Amino acid sequence: MDFTYLLRPQTFDEVVGQEHLCGVGAPLRTLVEGGNLTHSFFYGPPGCGKTTLARIIASVMDLPFYELNATSLKIENLRKIFEQYDNALTKPLIFIDEVHRLAKNQQEVLLPVMEKNSALVIGASTENPYFSLTAAMRSRSLLFELYGISFDALADLLEIACEKEALVIDEAGKDYLIASSGGDARAMLKLLEVGSALKKPITPELLKSLRPAAQSLGSSEAGVHYDLASALIKSIRGSDPDAAIYYLARLIEGGEPPEFIARRLVILSSEDVGNANPQALTLCTSAMTSVKMIGYPESRIILAQAVIYLCASPKSNTAYNAINAAQSAVKNGVILDIPEHLRQQHKGYLYPHDFGGWVEQKYLSKPLKFVEFKNSGYEAKMGEWIEKVWKK
Repeated sequence: MDFTYLLRPQTFDEVVGQEHLCGVGAPLRTLVEGGNLTHSFFYGPPGCGKTTLARIIASVMDLPFYELNATSLKIENLRKIFEQYDNALTKPLIFIDEVHRLAKNQQEVLLPVMEKNSALVIGASTENPYFSLTAAMRSRSLLFELYGISFDALADLLEIACEKEALVIDEAGKDYLIASSGGDARAMLKLLEVGSALKKPITPELLKSLRPAAQSLGSSEAGVHYDLASALIKSIRGSDPDAAIYYLARLIEGGEPPEFIARRLVILSSEDVGNANPQALTLCTSAMTSVKMIGYPESRIILAQAVIYLCASPKSNTAYNAINAAQSAVKNGVILDIPEHLRQQHKGYLYPHDFGGWVEQKYLSKPLKFVEFKNSGYEAKMGEWIEKVWKK
């Protein structure tokens, strides 16, 4: 029996881990139940329920469901579906997986249908699809993010699976199933299915032989998972490479997906290192791309390199503080008129390159101060340059 099929949620109430979308009163669920959902795009990690959610929407709105994949989508197949419902009283739900791979000509075929609402188009991707969709498609649709399934939600799902299939697994085996699946419900159920097919006791050793990621004392519980991630970040922020490498090892041994760790390092490279070492963001972005393509076990080396580099970098939270302060000002009503010479149809604008790279002129209609350069690494030079030119 296919456990993924057996345990696929059929209603909003059965969906785990996406309460912000499927809970009672959640905007998406309210729109669907009222028959008011417009074209939408879902994005989130693998196994978080994007396809399942599209199927539930089709069921609740009582729409014919067509599941397609952008990597093999043929325009003539789309046109056949549209022709079939051209004069029908109902409209189909067209679900397109890997929607970020849609070519421009494929998007152009969808546009008239989206404009006339003769079909409900829903796309899904593990990446934010808005970067790859045309402006015309973006303006006609909504974007919803799905999250990786929490450890607690995976535990609940595992209990349901064991009860339905009369499976006996000890707590260590359950912990390994949950921790090594990294928020992917499909991956957890598939490993459980294969393990049960062997007709042996489902032990951590058996599961590890099927999915060779080491078990840890550490991150199989939700609280410990977040504590380890927090400890890693704070150790890097505190420039302690030994502590940071230790917590990185705990996360890796607990089956933490390398992509999750890499994303946290990219954020930290701007939030805590910033312009004190501008190369940190470049290196961490490269690390994120690399681990996605390579995976474990080699990704551990790439992550270790990034962690050590960040620990040994000078630290600055200038960018973090500055954007927080500026956003707070805007939210609190600090909305200034844009000076005439800075507007698109400018008059009197002084082009700095005509004056050797800098010329004094007003850029705000009222003085505001958000950026406070720190005397740290390369940022110290940046602050010195700004101070020097403005004191001319």
